[in-house]
Amino acid sequence: MVGIVEIHVPLVPTPGLDPDAYAFPWIDQVEDFLVDVEDEGTIEVYDDGEQLGDVYVFFITAASEASLLTAASRVATLDGVPAGAFAIVTDDGSSKLSGVR
Repeated sequence: MVGIVEIHVPLVPTPGLDPDAYAFPWIDQVEDFLVDVEDEGTIEVYDDGEQLGDVYVFFITAASEASLLTAASRVATLDGVPAGAFAIVTDDGSSKLSGVR
């Protein structure tokens, strides 16, 4: 089975934005970061991120568990990413995978 790490980030609007601005610019920031890490050959983005209740979930795979967790840790410490992010290690056959597959 392919190891997958789900990165769960609280779906919290970025404070101090103009009322008409997109409330979650950190989602694009995380997606761009993960694409950059993927381009380095370190990890692979498994699927598009998705909102799941009050969190936004990103999926990464194709690396050792340690590498995947390192990437998840780096996501959690990016400027603008809300506090409270966490990772779940799963596999592509797990019923714990957030999205319906």
